[in-house]
Amino acid sequence: MQAALAAMIGMKPRDELEGMLIAQLIAIHNAAMECYRRAMIGEQTFEARRENLNQAHKLSRTYAALTEALDHHRGKGQQRITVEHVNVHAGGQAIVGAVTAGGESSQKSEEQTHATRDITHEPGIPMRSPDPEWETMPIAAGARKTAV
Repeated sequence: MQAALAAMIGMKPRDELEGMLIAQLIAIHNAAMECYRRAMIGEQTFEARRENLNQAHKLSRTYAALTEALDHHRGKGQQRITVEHVNVHAGGQAIVGAVTAGGESSQKSEEQTHATRDITHEPGIPMRSPDPEWETMPIAAGARKTAV
C-alpha cells in the first residue's frame, strides 16, 4: 500500500483524471508483475506458464497505452515538423515563416492572405542549396516503371 501511494505521489497527478489514470497504471503494473511472478513458478504446466505470460503481455500493452493517454492529457509528445529544404520552381508559390493549422480567427486568416500577396517570385534569382546532393534532378518520362 505504501509503494502504491509513493508511486501516486511520484507521478504527481494534476487533476482527478490524472489521478484515476495513475491509479489504473499502478494497478495494471501490480497485476502484470503478479502474472510474471506466477509464470516463473517451476511446478506448473506449460499451458499455465503460457497463460500467465499472455496475461502479463496484455497488461503491459495496456500499461503502455495508458501511459500514452496520460502523456497526451498532459500535452506531451506533440509532433513538431521542421522543413529544412524547399524547392520553388517557376510558377510555384511558397510561404516563408511559421505556419499553424486550424483554430485561427478570420482576422488572422485575412492578415495571412495579405502577407502571401506580398510574396513574389523572381525567376532571375535561382534558389540553390549549399549541399549539391539536394539539387533537384528531372526524371525522364517512364523512368520509374520498375519496382522500387
